[in-house]
Amino acid sequence: MTAADVLLLALGAVTVGSGVLVVTTKHLVRAGLYLVVCLGALAADYLVLTAELVAWVQVLIYVGAVVVLLLFAVMLTRAPIGSSDDLDRPGWPAALIGGGVGLGLTALLVDAYRWTTVQLPDAGTAERIGGEIFRSWVLPFEVLSVLLLAALVGAVVLSRPDIGRPAAEQPGRTEAGR
Repeated sequence: MTAADVLLLALGAVTVGSGVLVVTTKHLVRAGLYLVVCLGALAADYLVLTAELVAWVQVLIYVGAVVVLLLFAVMLTRAPIGSSDDLDRPGWPAALIGGGVGLGLTALLVDAYRWTTVQLPDAGTAERIGGEIFRSWVLPFEVLSVLLLAALVGAVVLSRPDIGRPAAEQPGRTEAGR
């Protein structure tokens, strides 16, 4: 076992552990921070596998944008930050289903590959990947950016009850107060 294998296993353990903490914690902000650890460890896994472009895209898109968007959504909608007793449900059905799916996928992969090595193609360059993205996939990226912008504007509108109401109906405002 090489040092890269040990590092990959250690980072995988951090990824799985923080992923479990994401879904088991009762604090929403802590879940967001555990998600940062999980996605950061996954990016480190990509670095160990010498997929630098994928690692930095992971950091920029998921750690940088998705988690920040999640935390802004929590702040803008004034969601409860502490533990939620109304969301507590028994966790054993989810653990049973998740464990069964994990064991099933492990058995499927072991049966499919039978511990043989797989020859990988040469790694693509950032120039080749960027050319493919900006030639063939520009429109989906632009549509996604408009969708995320609309979601952010919607979150702001939902969090502000004074937007869209006439001034007379707004709480705390009177005709004399203008």
